[in-house]
Amino acid sequence: MAKHQRNSRKSKIYRYLWLLFLCLSFLLVPLIKKIALDTPFPPPAPIENNATFGARIQRTMGLLAASTPTDRRQVRILFYGQSITAQDWWKDVVKDLRQRFPNADLIVENRAIGGFGAQILIRPSEHDLYPFYPDLLIFHVYGGGEDYEAIIANVRSRTASEILLHSDHIDWMPTGNSDDPNSVSRYEWHNTHSTKLLPELADKYGCEIAEIREPWMRYLKDNRLQPKQLLSDEIHLNDWGNFLLAALIKPHLRYKPNYFQPPQDLVKTYTVGRDVKWQDGKLVLEFEGNRIDAIADKTFNGKAMSARIAIDGKKPSEFPELYSITRPSASLGVFWPAILQVSSQKPLIVEDWKAVITEINSDASKFKFDVVGSKTGYDGSGTNDKLFVSNSGRIVIEPRNWWLKNSYEYSKKPTPKGFEISWQVRPMFVDSYVPPQIADSSREYSTTLAQNLSNSKHTLEIVPETDGEVPIQAIRVYRPPFSNLPSKVESLKPQNSADEGK
Repeated sequence: MAKHQRNSRKSKIYRYLWLLFLCLSFLLVPLIKKIALDTPFPPPAPIENNATFGARIQRTMGLLAASTPTDRRQVRILFYGQSITAQDWWKDVVKDLRQRFPNADLIVENRAIGGFGAQILIRPSEHDLYPFYPDLLIFHVYGGGEDYEAIIANVRSRTASEILLHSDHIDWMPTGNSDDPNSVSRYEWHNTHSTKLLPELADKYGCEIAEIREPWMRYLKDNRLQPKQLLSDEIHLNDWGNFLLAALIKPHLRYKPNYFQPPQDLVKTYTVGRDVKWQDGKLVLEFEGNRIDAIADKTFNGKAMSARIAIDGKKPSEFPELYSITRPSASLGVFWPAILQVSSQKPLIVEDWKAVITEINSDASKFKFDVVGSKTGYDGSGTNDKLFVSNSGRIVIEPRNWWLKNSYEYSKKPTPKGFEISWQVRPMFVDSYVPPQIADSSREYSTTLAQNLSNSKHTLEIVPETDGEVPIQAIRVYRPPFSNLPSKVESLKPQNSADEGK
């Protein structure tokens, strides 16, 4: 009887303790969650020898730092690469920039395409990268060194963008005990890519480089972690990995006004009335570069007049190279573009296009299509196994640039008959400058008069279309630091499936 009473008292005590635990858990969970959100992961140790961090992106950082509540500088940033670049770490980087430079007028896009190594990404970059013309490109991709360099060379010869490269994170480390030879080979490739190829390219093309691999390894050792603890699968980052990658890139995004800068004059602004003047009823500027913008005069109070634009005596619309083609729309069931690259043989006009699948087999290995332009109209039919040149010559599609079969192999969703793939031809120019409406006096209002000219000497003429004043405060010229680079023949070697899956 006494033993039964003792067991009964113990049972009551256990029940009380269990109820107490539940109550405490209910009360503490919100607090624990808040602490986890505020300090989710231990920060990495400070990186030594960081004195030159940010030295090669100081034009961008200077624009951010110079922004004030009454003078918000516009800064365009593009993240580009494959699936690692598409992960959430980039949002943390952008959030940090917005917090540190709240007055900057930031325009940020991420156009990364998962699974596309450099040997593939070089093709859609024609639509995604160069027309966007960012102030800063943050870039990372796997794949062949030649194609990687070709993308960087194109950016440096076709834009005045600054570039921040970052090396590869650690997804596996050798143990020294019967390691798989393929894993060892892959590990050594990433080491060579990160510590040899990328630094050489950064020096050759004047790029900032964030070396990720060594501090990542040190972080693992400092926190007694295995690489997989920062990964969601064999290569991609989990929340912890995203946190660490962002934390290692942020220190490079800093403004250091005393850094030595080579005299490249990538972007030069001419103030109207001081550096360039209206004479004989027009404004004329001789410049060297491939892009020229007009900056609106926000203080103008009179009647604003539009103006005719001429480059080298011609309308900007008469330059075939000043038209851009957008990335074609995605395949069914996957984020990949259905066509990697669309080009042309004849001058383009501003219009919308679509390719309509008229016949197709189950795995999209064979199909027929029609091409139709919103202004051109029906422009020919073709098959995916032959070079397609439309009747007008405005559309060219190489067989290797069709990605429907690759998309089917990934998603297992068959492309139906009647499926449409769309893209647009957009102008990178104006023939007539129309003063913009000033809705926010703290912002800068720029109009691109011409972009993607030859990177050489040109003459701009601005002529009022009626009597009156054209409210332009300044003219800004962009000159890429490299010109006349040798053309690059893209690699046609079979793609490495391991690289494609990253």
